[in-house]
Amino acid sequence: MQFPTNQNNSKSPAEMGEEQLLRPLIDVQTDLKAACLLKDAIARFSTGYLPSKSLENTQKLLGITVPTLRFIRRFPTLFHEFPHPKWPSLARFELTHVAKLLRQQEMKVFDECQTDLVERLCLLLTMSKSQMIPLQSIHPLKWDFGLPDDFDKNLVKRFPDHFQIVKGTNGLACLKLVQWREEFAVSELQKSNEKRGLESDNGADGRNAYKYREFKRGKSALEFAMSFPRGYGAQKKVKAWMEEFQKLPYISPYEDSRRIDPNSELVEKRVVGVLHEFLSLTIYKKTKRNYLRSLREELILPHRFTRLFTRYPGIFYLSLKCKTTTVALREGYRRGRLAERHPIA
Repeated sequence: MQFPTNQNNSKSPAEMGEEQLLRPLIDVQTDLKAACLLKDAIARFSTGYLPSKSLENTQKLLGITVPTLRFIRRFPTLFHEFPHPKWPSLARFELTHVAKLLRQQEMKVFDECQTDLVERLCLLLTMSKSQMIPLQSIHPLKWDFGLPDDFDKNLVKRFPDHFQIVKGTNGLACLKLVQWREEFAVSELQKSNEKRGLESDNGADGRNAYKYREFKRGKSALEFAMSFPRGYGAQKKVKAWMEEFQKLPYISPYEDSRRIDPNSELVEKRVVGVLHEFLSLTIYKKTKRNYLRSLREELILPHRFTRLFTRYPGIFYLSLKCKTTTVALREGYRRGRLAERHPIA
């Protein structure tokens, strides 16, 4: 398929307008995520406080645009600052009473959503080629998947029939899926198309059951929801390309992709399906592009898969806010807000 280009704009279609939609959300969540990471770090310390020296060189890790010490001092409601007991010239930070109460509420929500979080993690592992992923690639995704700080210990301990820690071929510690029922491995695109099919064909149970089986087998040309930047989607070339792409058979991200001809156009639709499903599994329907890059081999993605985010601006959009590249699922948002809010969100 020949993808149409927009020669009248200096920016790519995916950059036209979406930055304004995501900017407030990314700003707020960047600060919120950093504050939560600091809160968890303090909670892990046996002393109950975090020395200021430990905050050195953490700015990049937290994803913030200001020095960490300046950042943590912006939130006196969450963090108390005191002189260090041994070195009075240095500062230490403790959680305030309010922060402790919020942490208790957070733990309660994690417990209430435990089944959902386990399923999301299982689906992520099911998508991987060997049904296991290095822990170092999952830890950065804790915020995006709504996982508790100690998921690699508590979830494995609570659900030994689902997860186990193993050593990968590269020597890295990996989270491995022990067992998963195949009938649960149905993508969000399949679910949404089935839901629309049931609504439009209410009463025809036999036909819908057949359609659902076809969805799972990947034989139907399931359509991705698309919403283009203003004026772009109305172009004739774009419409023709969109219709051609939508007619290609859909390959579930949970199916073995090795049977697909590597030179076939189905490969690209399969990759788009994997990226769509991955973002659908996240709490905020978005993630950092670098996090996806670290999963390239596990998800069987091509070397230059990130170009698909600008190649399919009707499905994805990018933000360059906060000195990082964030990719989001367009259908996950309505007027710059999450279309469906998860309890953890």
